[in-house]
Amino acid sequence: MAVKPIRLFGDPVLRTPAEPVKDFDKELRQLVKDLTDTMIDAPGAGLAAPQLGVGLRVFTYYVDDMLGHVVNPTLDLSDEQETDDEGCLSLPGLAFPTPRSVGVVAKGFNMHGEPITLEGTHLLARCVQHETDHLDGIIFIDRMDPEQRKAAMKAIREAEWFGDPVPVVKESPHRTLGKAI
Repeated sequence: MAVKPIRLFGDPVLRTPAEPVKDFDKELRQLVKDLTDTMIDAPGAGLAAPQLGVGLRVFTYYVDDMLGHVVNPTLDLSDEQETDDEGCLSLPGLAFPTPRSVGVVAKGFNMHGEPITLEGTHLLARCVQHETDHLDGIIFIDRMDPEQRKAAMKAIREAEWFGDPVPVVKESPHRTLGKAI
């Protein structure tokens, strides 16, 4: 089991758009395993690579006994919207009403580079949109109206974990050749 620490709200990596995956290699398969193990251990419905400090376009999901992952997702959203409580492993213990599309069709790849399509409604659609937002540097509270967002920020500032030091990330002096791992 490879459970990793989850980055919390305030960490700049959560606001940084992730890079597309170019290499479908052993490192990517290890990242998917780390994401899956960490998500299940948390427990959560989804987890995106930036939440582990990795700036690649990959997320995992576990909704209604469906366990999977998507690499380099693109989304087609339904026009119908719903607002429901949404939480995030990077904002532990907090949930806020957040508007989302009811349905989604996500296209991307699996960890072996094979094309996949994931279709879902309600909770699965919400999860896919939430995790894809993470890949774009968007946090779900950004989707709320200004008044609700202000209340959410107050709750975040009052959370016991808020203000914990952001982990120090050392940059390698070696060239990574476009790989984040």
